[in-house]
Amino acid sequence: MQVKLFVGNLAWSIDDQKLESFFRAHGNVQSARVIHDRDTGRSRGFGFVEMDVNDVSAVIRATDGAEVDGRPIRVNEAEDKGGPRGPRRDRDDGYSRRY
Repeated sequence: MQVKLFVGNLAWSIDDQKLESFFRAHGNVQSARVIHDRDTGRSRGFGFVEMDVNDVSAVIRATDGAEVDGRPIRVNEAEDKGGPRGPRRDRDDGYSRRY
């Protein structure tokens, strides 16, 4: 089954290729992407990995807390953003406000 994982606490030195290489030992990686700040281009310290696995729980147990480039990474199943622009934040009166 295909799963999307959130990977946090990444070292600044981790790029897409290093992230993919680490997870390749645990399944067939479809994509691996480190998220960068759009203004500075610097890594934001997290990323996403999409991969085909038989048991997502086993992959999370094997990778969560593993040390990659000197830092223990945090891995869990990514949550759906709820649409193309993220979750809605509605007030009780039904009007949506932006934060």
